[in-house]
Amino acid sequence: MGREIRAGFAVQSVSASLQKGHVLDRPFDSGTCILGLCLLVFGRMEERYEPLKELGSGNFGVARLVRDKKTKELVAVKYIERGKKIDENVQREIINHRSLRHPNIVRFKEVLLTPTHLAIVMEYAAGGELFERICSAGRFSEDEARFFFQQLISGVSYCHSMEICHRDLKLENTLLDGSPTPRLKICDFGYSKSALLHSQPKSTVGTPAYIAPEVLSRKEYDGKIADVWSCGVTLYVMLVGGYPFEEPEDPRNFRKTIGRIMSVQYSIPDYIRVSTECRHLLSHIFVANPAKRITIPEIKKHLWFLKNLPKELIEGEKTNYKTKQDQPLQSVEEVMRIIQEARTPGEGSKVGQGVAGPSDPDEDADLDSEVDNSGDFVAAI
Repeated sequence: MGREIRAGFAVQSVSASLQKGHVLDRPFDSGTCILGLCLLVFGRMEERYEPLKELGSGNFGVARLVRDKKTKELVAVKYIERGKKIDENVQREIINHRSLRHPNIVRFKEVLLTPTHLAIVMEYAAGGELFERICSAGRFSEDEARFFFQQLISGVSYCHSMEICHRDLKLENTLLDGSPTPRLKICDFGYSKSALLHSQPKSTVGTPAYIAPEVLSRKEYDGKIADVWSCGVTLYVMLVGGYPFEEPEDPRNFRKTIGRIMSVQYSIPDYIRVSTECRHLLSHIFVANPAKRITIPEIKKHLWFLKNLPKELIEGEKTNYKTKQDQPLQSVEEVMRIIQEARTPGEGSKVGQGVAGPSDPDEDADLDSEVDNSGDFVAAI
């Protein structure tokens, strides 16, 4: 984390220029209940899973690495406290994630109930976040950036084919599987929307550095086209090692960031070599008018994208991921029953314990509440 990179025109350390964005996700108060929480949770799950270590924590609660005692498979389990935190957002995340079966998307496995928590079991990505890989490297070569971007687009394209837009694509929501040739895995569908189940999105959700101009408009927008913008930001960060729309001299001023997004004010520093073809693609992604922005199908035909396209991604276009043997373990009805039961507070739950859960992302709020200069901001809802 100590290597220097340049963000905009200013030389900053990686930790200064690339800071994690939080989406309605304040740091979890570890002093409140994590240890007791986990003892309660695993007291009932130990027959099936062996707890290994904590993977992370946030507003939702805690995520842990566990081992299936029968299959010996390592899986990640996300625990959300039963009761009021099991809201429409959680239901949406689970139902949308459950329907997705693709090599570039973290695999949803099942949901379980404990006496105190709803447990979401999913594939474990041993390679960690793509964000951390960039922080270690400073920035990627164009070939390496393209390698990961191709996988990102493959996963997003599949989501869109299933009529699901992610709405919070960012480096922190892309994991790696840990193999020598890393496979990218999209995760965290907490703000996703399904065109089959929900209305067109209109709420302002996302992380400021990645958010598309139309998402700030408070009007209905095409979530798929907004996802394209976020993919472009991800590509830029991989190439440059900094965010495209941050004010170089004041990167934590989110109001200035939003102003630069709305005016599409970005540049690639002269000292970074980026090909003409790549610059052409970025210029067609960073277009304020979503109707004129390049689409995912068009990106997949772009010459820069097609260069050195892995064979598995070419073949993946012809693969049917909806085969019977690859379907989720639980039916939608069973999942909904478990979610409904999880809305009942668990044993020993205390009102006000931990931190408040996220509000409904389809409720509007004033712009001032969307821009929080504390550094933990997240766009608004």
